[in-house]
Amino acid sequence: SALTIAHCVHIMSTQRINMRLGKSKKESVNESLRVNLQPVFMTAITTAIGFLTMHFSEAPPFRELGYMMAFGNIILFLHAVITLPALLVILPSKINTTGYSRAENYMTKLSKFVIKKRKILLYTNGFIIVFLCLGITQIKLDDTWTKYFDKRFEIRKHSDFVQNNLTGLDAIEYSIPSGSSDGINAPEYWSKLEKLANRIRQEPNVNHVTTLSDSIKRLNKAMNGDNPDFYAIPETRELAAQYLLLYELSVPFGLDLNDRINVNKSSTRLTVTLQNASNDDIRDLDKIIQDYLDKEIPEFKTQGTGLSMIFSQFSKRNIDSMLVGTTSALVLISFLLIIALRSLKFGLISLIPNLFPAAMGFGLWGFMQGEVGVALSVVAAMTLGIVVDDTVHYLSKYLRGRREEGLSPEDATTYAFKNVGFALSTTTIALVAGFTILSFSGFKVNSDMAILTAITIAIALFIDLFFLPTLLMTIEKNKLKKQ
Repeated sequence: SALTIAHCVHIMSTQRINMRLGKSKKESVNESLRVNLQPVFMTAITTAIGFLTMHFSEAPPFRELGYMMAFGNIILFLHAVITLPALLVILPSKINTTGYSRAENYMTKLSKFVIKKRKILLYTNGFIIVFLCLGITQIKLDDTWTKYFDKRFEIRKHSDFVQNNLTGLDAIEYSIPSGSSDGINAPEYWSKLEKLANRIRQEPNVNHVTTLSDSIKRLNKAMNGDNPDFYAIPETRELAAQYLLLYELSVPFGLDLNDRINVNKSSTRLTVTLQNASNDDIRDLDKIIQDYLDKEIPEFKTQGTGLSMIFSQFSKRNIDSMLVGTTSALVLISFLLIIALRSLKFGLISLIPNLFPAAMGFGLWGFMQGEVGVALSVVAAMTLGIVVDDTVHYLSKYLRGRREEGLSPEDATTYAFKNVGFALSTTTIALVAGFTILSFSGFKVNSDMAILTAITIAIALFIDLFFLPTLLMTIEKNKLKKQ
């Protein structure tokens, strides 16, 4: 819907400009299509490519969303260039031939300001761009699923209470092998299991380690008159087996050890409970455990599992894959823009307003929040179409002024501002307002995505109006001087 608004605003804006200059309604629609067909088509294609980068996501819902949005953008393009022009010709409309509207006059004044202050704007905005992009170094690719809901929701209040006062909501499960049937009864197995548990307990986020080595020590102590000296691993295999059998025969139904020992007694379950841990913390702890097993107890080598482990790995893989996908899309889109603009120089220049809004948005986020999770990993792909839309429309109008009208760089800048500045500002304001409303959501995935998307779109307009024109004029002036 965002790009539908953008397409329609650009086509209708150009039509109304031509009607105010005295052209008929049909002539104005034809001229609007001639001027806007290429940038609207490029916007639709590049946006579709941006959404198709969601194919790299590990989450099926994200992939399906990307497919639907890519297909939807092609449909929107067809309606924008076929259905909308037909309606504009058929439906009655009357516009006075007043020359230029207030909006166009305002944009003309703004272009004069940019032209007059171009050196100050170029260096100042360049510094701002570099500074904000440095914020990317403060970003931590991480996620904490327990904080997805804000404190308005009961689930968040309860989960915070559990995290702060009880055990915690994250756990990693390990099935520790003994290597043979009934192998868990060996005293050596219990000793190594206790050694592993004690090593894990040293880590800061670990709240509790549930292991049968503690139970077998308590049984040994209980069977020896609760003498603290016997709180240790039984000395013989037979004694350990008898303790476990006696325990299972004495407990009520449902409290046996079937959830901790497998059927042939070849392995036991070890559970690590974490408190206030992020996905990064979970992955780091598992790596520490895996390294310890490799070096100290290689026969215990096993993989961590459980929902917390699954979500932590999914988060990292999804973020990494989306970064790869978005980078690939930017390369492909840049190649298409070089072809569309029929200039290697302007195609490369277009990289600046296409790449920097997302980079600056993430950099600002790095300074403010510092954490980027699954939801924010798709923001670059989502905003790519809107960012490219602004860039393509401005550059196409600027180059039309230079090539068709034969205007100087300064006059071409005024021509571009007058013809496309108001449309860019209108679509940006509408989109930022829409995403700002979504930012009030109590679901962190939605609110964070909306805030960063609104920031990125606003930055894109800022660059296209106050940095890109100054850069184009500087490059063009230097070229003219050399000639």
